[in-house]
Amino acid sequence: MKIIPSTQSTQKLISRLKLKHKTIGFVPTMGALHEGHLSLVRKSRKENNITVVSIFVNPKQFGPKEDLALYPREEKKDKYLLQKEKVDLLFYPSADEMYPKGYKTYVEVSDFGRGLCGPIRPGHFKGVTTIVAKLLNIVTPDRLYLGQKDAQQAIMIDKMIRDLNFPVKTIVCPTVRENDGLATSSRNVYLNEQHRSEAVILFKALTQAKHEIKSGLQNPQTVIKNMKSLIEQCSSGIIHYIECVNAENLIPLKELRGKILIALSVSFGKTKLIDNIIFNN
Repeated sequence: MKIIPSTQSTQKLISRLKLKHKTIGFVPTMGALHEGHLSLVRKSRKENNITVVSIFVNPKQFGPKEDLALYPREEKKDKYLLQKEKVDLLFYPSADEMYPKGYKTYVEVSDFGRGLCGPIRPGHFKGVTTIVAKLLNIVTPDRLYLGQKDAQQAIMIDKMIRDLNFPVKTIVCPTVRENDGLATSSRNVYLNEQHRSEAVILFKALTQAKHEIKSGLQNPQTVIKNMKSLIEQCSSGIIHYIECVNAENLIPLKELRGKILIALSVSFGKTKLIDNIIFNN
């Protein structure tokens, strides 16, 4: 596995690989890798000649109340895991490499950040789409691999790619879950024993909602009310939002038909978790 911190060196290497007609799969990450990330790597390796992973803790996507310094950094472990998965190239830039002095350019997908995590994480998605646009220009992959757990982020990135004509195919892979249903996340390590046992209620609430809708319930407010009731009865979690939206444009649904995204954000102690489910009805 080559480890390159330089934008220019990465671009030169990718250009040489493309001259040899190699297909490039790309998995962007912020490190603290877990099974969810590794599932994306394995998917890329199956479908491409070359797999590139980036690790960059992006300061532009941290809000004013989010502590960038506290984000987990596990450089040694991350490199070991990627080598084990036979990744070809790890792009590992510094903040100065990605945002040199005088940096002023940002990419934003209008309206897509109004709901779900948008109001509670101001500026977050503008930071996400900006860094992904930069990474796509550096790596120039054929395929981009994202996880469904960050559904709002994946939908916005795919919209940006289509709107700005990036020549890359977006592949969104299923959420990887623990045996009890909890979505795999780098934040799970911050849960104490009680909160870890309570957090399984999130996937149970999502599963209950899907069952109710498939059984004929069409009112989103009733579905949301039932989910809130279940979470509040079975845990100490603090609900930030539960929403039923169109899975393609993130517009709130008045009737539960078509491609549905049910997403939620709940805090257990100081740890904020997100999860979702997507299905057609």
